[in-house]
Amino acid sequence: MMKLDFSNMMESRIGERGISIGAIEYMEHRIKEIDRKLKGDRSEGRLQFMELPYKNVDEIISLANEEATKYENFVLIGIGGSSWGSIALHTALSHPYYNLLPASKRNGRPRFFVIDNCDPDETAGLFDIIDMKKTLVNVVSKSGTTPEPMANFVKCYEMMKRSVGKAYTEHFIITTDEGDGDGVLRRVAEREGIRCLEIPKRVGGRFSVFSPAGLFPAAVSGIDIKEVLNGARHMDEACKKPDIWHNPAYMFAVLEYLAIDKGYNISVLMPYSRKLRHFGNWYMQLWAESLGKEHDRDNNTVNAGSTPLKAIGAADQHSLLQLFNEGPFDKVITFIRVESYENDVSLPAVFRGWNELEYFGGHTLGELMKTEQFATELALTNHRRPNKTIVIPAINAFTVGALMYFFELVTTVMGELLNVNAFDQPGVEEGKRLTYALMGRRGFERERNAIRAKMFEEENKKEKEKSKSLIICFC
Repeated sequence: MMKLDFSNMMESRIGERGISIGAIEYMEHRIKEIDRKLKGDRSEGRLQFMELPYKNVDEIISLANEEATKYENFVLIGIGGSSWGSIALHTALSHPYYNLLPASKRNGRPRFFVIDNCDPDETAGLFDIIDMKKTLVNVVSKSGTTPEPMANFVKCYEMMKRSVGKAYTEHFIITTDEGDGDGVLRRVAEREGIRCLEIPKRVGGRFSVFSPAGLFPAAVSGIDIKEVLNGARHMDEACKKPDIWHNPAYMFAVLEYLAIDKGYNISVLMPYSRKLRHFGNWYMQLWAESLGKEHDRDNNTVNAGSTPLKAIGAADQHSLLQLFNEGPFDKVITFIRVESYENDVSLPAVFRGWNELEYFGGHTLGELMKTEQFATELALTNHRRPNKTIVIPAINAFTVGALMYFFELVTTVMGELLNVNAFDQPGVEEGKRLTYALMGRRGFERERNAIRAKMFEEENKKEKEKSKSLIICFC
């Protein structure tokens, strides 16, 4: 059973810095209004991400199983919502040293690699260790225009054609918007004869983990994607009640919303499992890109949102916990506690007489991990720092699917509470347009000329400020 324990968020535990029962009760009417709106939006097809767990995935599994036996390497090209979901699923549900296992212990599945940046050293380094003839490349981009994955795609395309000749199309699978044929990746797929998987048109990249964008790479690695979707469906059912006191997603969102009102504008997710380290990255994009908005739906300037931050227990107790306990009162910490780890390591009774070491005898690393989490929770509470805990029985396909759906729903509810559009990203699109202009893409001449004019203006300012250099050079 999964559960949300938010007792350490309350006034009864941490005093006036906590949230009162009355404050939550005050939000009950608002939540019921939001519940009605979301159910209406869903029935009218405006929340397609909520329907993804109910899609048939037999074709995805069949294609993944067929391709997995042919290749030594699987390379995912994407960025943001086109890669973080896949990385999170793979890290959580595969062996921690998956790529180092012999093929027999990977059940014949290919090694899993991701190119999710335009870092030349990293991309060149990958080309040093893989044989393109033994590699399947999955290019994932909903828009088909995002600069970083498209740059890596054109390089892989050129290398693959040079390496395998006319058979290059067999080494690519494109995942992109189902659209109407206008997207460049879809046009490339049609012209070149490359197989294409579809992301539903009204599903944004950061909400696409339950579409082929996230499921196909997971299935190639042998992850049970049907069980992932089963967990998501279970969470969907668990979060249908309009009563805030019986709906974990609604309660979580309300607590975060009320915390912002108290000045807690940093939302920390701290799972006590290395397997969930990239789940934290997926969460950060989901939260930041959905909720960080300059304007609300009424076009008021609100600069909404809270800053997401990931921490990993117990390692980050030795890097961030000092700040969490004694720094500014601006953070809400959410723990993810794992009741039972897939493996455990018993600790021997050695170094008897050495008090600093002998006490480990008879215990396990799993027991230590759970104790560390409870001790950190207790320390934060003692310092009057708001924290809450999501408890999961184990890390498996079901619970990870449930967690991902939970946070997608929480983020959607937060968007309603903040009165912002949780499904656009104008701040990201501006950066893309400026990149297109600077790289010389046709159609962005106006932006390029504006940038040049701005740079000329800045140079003139520097001339006037020569007495004070605004650049410091160092070696």
